[in-house]
Amino acid sequence: MYILGLSFYYHDSAAALVQDGVLIAAAEEERFSRVKHDKGFPSKATEFCLRSAGIRMEDVSYVVFYEKPFLKFERIMMTAFQTFPRSWRVFRESMHRWLTDKLWIKSLIRERLPGSVPKKKILFCDHHMSHAAASYYCSPFEKSAIMTVDGVGEWCTGTMGMAEGNKIKLEKELVFPHSVGLLYSAFTAYCGFEVNEGEYKLMGMAPYGEAKYVDKIKQVVKIAEDGSIFHDMKYFAYHYSPTSTLSRHFIKLFGRPPKDPKTGDKTLDPFYCDVAASIQRVTEEILLNMANHLHKETGLDKLCIAGGVGLNSVANAKILKQTPFDELYIHPAAGDDGGAVGAAMWVYHDLLNKPRNNFVLDHAHLGPEYSDGQIETWLKENEIPFEKVEDDEKFFARVVDALEGGKVCGWFRGKLEWGPRALGARSIIADPRRAEMKDILNAKIKFREAFRPFAPTVTEERCYDFFDLPEAEKHYPARFMLFVVPVHENKRDVIPAITHVDGTGRLQTAVKKSNPDYHRMIELFGEATGVPVVMNTSFNLKGEPIVENPANAFNTFSRSKMDLLYLNNYIVKSEDKKIIEETRFHLRHEGDSLLQMMS
Repeated sequence: MYILGLSFYYHDSAAALVQDGVLIAAAEEERFSRVKHDKGFPSKATEFCLRSAGIRMEDVSYVVFYEKPFLKFERIMMTAFQTFPRSWRVFRESMHRWLTDKLWIKSLIRERLPGSVPKKKILFCDHHMSHAAASYYCSPFEKSAIMTVDGVGEWCTGTMGMAEGNKIKLEKELVFPHSVGLLYSAFTAYCGFEVNEGEYKLMGMAPYGEAKYVDKIKQVVKIAEDGSIFHDMKYFAYHYSPTSTLSRHFIKLFGRPPKDPKTGDKTLDPFYCDVAASIQRVTEEILLNMANHLHKETGLDKLCIAGGVGLNSVANAKILKQTPFDELYIHPAAGDDGGAVGAAMWVYHDLLNKPRNNFVLDHAHLGPEYSDGQIETWLKENEIPFEKVEDDEKFFARVVDALEGGKVCGWFRGKLEWGPRALGARSIIADPRRAEMKDILNAKIKFREAFRPFAPTVTEERCYDFFDLPEAEKHYPARFMLFVVPVHENKRDVIPAITHVDGTGRLQTAVKKSNPDYHRMIELFGEATGVPVVMNTSFNLKGEPIVENPANAFNTFSRSKMDLLYLNNYIVKSEDKKIIEETRFHLRHEGDSLLQMMS
């Protein structure tokens, strides 16, 4: 039985295909459309999923959307009425989008999917159940506690519950407008970053400041012992304004206006760094309260985390270290993209009551891949000089030599990653022992903010030698780059390029079973240098999605100052860069508002 899960119209549109309870393909639409955070219908992602399984739409038993549009419409209408007349512009914009498109999801799905899809095949799953299902049904746990935390779904902004066997029960919920995700995004905007894009930047900026404003934030939001929160809405404007997240009362309380977005990601103003540190501290407190309460209620030692806030890798590591849970599972696409997986899994296991099998999502390589023949044909058609090293060991040795020599390299190999992180299939790699590499990559390769940290990838077998991570048989979040942990003090000078200002690194472990080539290259780098760690960042430029195909990779390589491009075992040198004009290169236009995130 095939079930197609879809998420779209809000952000990070995606499609996922589940076969008999096993996730066999998943991809975000942005990787194909080249529009970052693409929220349109995932036509290309759906096409990929069907093609990868070798099936047609007629072979799919059910199509399931990751939330319930009429409930979401109810929330938007009621919020607009409650805040009228201040909300008249929100009401006008929302009604235009909803009455023309968003309310008619079933008809749209039938219209946009290939072939004829009967109405009875199209189902809907609650937003937060989609989140919970994406984490639990992909986890190794037979029984676990669950917490979901994001901006907002239909009404719900967070849940707590538990799961056993093939059933999930979400027993408590937090509802709009009280939201951890919207709180964090509001401070993201206040510190001069773009909502739904700059939260990573805020998390990266926080270590440059001190948590001086925790008390002021706690005037804005009340935190209960169980992690539930209550916003004093006089400080916020996101529930009635299409352009502002915060009210004049917030500005008066903190004494400074929001930072100009034009300079928000270029300078480190100490005040806004302190605000970033403060909201990160408060967010961690809320999540720790939730996790501790959930453990007390359930008595379970396994925890599944889902929702966009599950991408806060600093908080995740603290939950593992500072709560009684001894193991966590977080889906690699914890946000709305992962909802496509969860919706499909929920239909199979819960709605159809199918038992769980032994499926565990222990890697994120679920997207397209390209054969040597496809790559070589493309290189020749575009008259790009190349060298091919047939033997893998010799090829990996060449990569190691280049890294040791200070080269910055594009690494394109295997199946595209699912989720927002580059995990060794579409990565830019460099030598972490060179302190200057951080500035080189930020300024000349990624064209992004100088304060942004870079991630280390370490072989799974050696991670404890370099990083302070509680020992466990398998750390799935570490595989997905979802933990920020301290670098051992005696190793910080050894790998300075990936050690953040607070002595931490956003860790990824390379696992031999799931990504043998990437693991072997890092292993050989360790044999040559004594350091089985590479500097890893996503293969894209600022404002561009992670590259999907060889053309994307070559254009991104050509527009940056990378030294070498590795397409499987093919090597392209920097002197052979050029722009292939017919290859679309779309940089995202800034300006997505918090209103779009909520509706």
